[in-house]
Formats: sequence, structure tokens, C-alpha cells
Amino acid sequence: MSGTHSGVPSMVSTPLPNPVPAAEHEQCPVTDVLRRVGDKWSVLVIVLLGTRPYRFNELHRGIETISQRMLTRTLRGLEADGLVHREVHPTVPPSVEYSLTPLGRTLLVPLSALADWAVQHQPEIAAARRAH
Repeated sequence: MSGTHSGVPSMVSTPLPNPVPAAEHEQCPVTDVLRRVGDKWSVLVIVLLGTRPYRFNELHRGIETISQRMLTRTLRGLEADGLVHREVHPTVPPSVEYSLTPLGRTLLVPLSALADWAVQHQPEIAAARRAH
């Protein structure tokens, strides 16, 4: 029976070697995606772009403490991963608009599930941290 139909999460039902080889961990697609969404700004940018397209400066103003350089790096990384689309409009000066790609939109579902889990379990996590 597959992990999908057994009630066991697929991550747990997939056997891993023991010890997990460093190269295998580094090449794992899950590790790769978690590096992207686990950085300081990517999830916030994805969530904002999930509501509508944004121009660069509008997005920059919408995230209080991000520098222009870091926003540019974050957007470039998300674009390289195929999650964000960058469109340059031929105006003077040129305006650039960012939006989620169809692939980027599919990431909103698991991110929402993670956010819901974090909110639901935040009191337990806070209590465990206090007890630690």
C-alpha cells in the first residue's frame, strides 16, 4: 500500500538509508525546495504575489525591512526556480511587474497547510520553548 493511502505521511513511509549520505541529502528535491522557501523572504514574497501581481517598488514598499538588493536576489531566485514571472513593460522608464507562475501558485497550497499548522500549534511550541 502506498504512503498516500495508508494514513502514513509519504515522507515517513519512504525508507531512508542510515546514515543518510551527505550527497543524497544535498541532491534531494525536498532539501532543494526547503532551501528556497526556508530563507528569510521567499515565503512572504510568494504570499504577496499570490494575491495579485506587483511592480517592484510596490512590492518593496510592501515589505518593511527588505532591502532592494535582497528583494532583487529573492525575486531572481524565485524566477530561476520557475515560481515567479517577471514582465518588463515598455514604458519610460520601464516598469517591471512580478506575478506567480502556475507552478508558483501550486506552492500556495502546501505553504497554506504549513501556515495553518504553525498557527494551530504555536501555543504548544511556545510552551515547549519556555519549558526547555
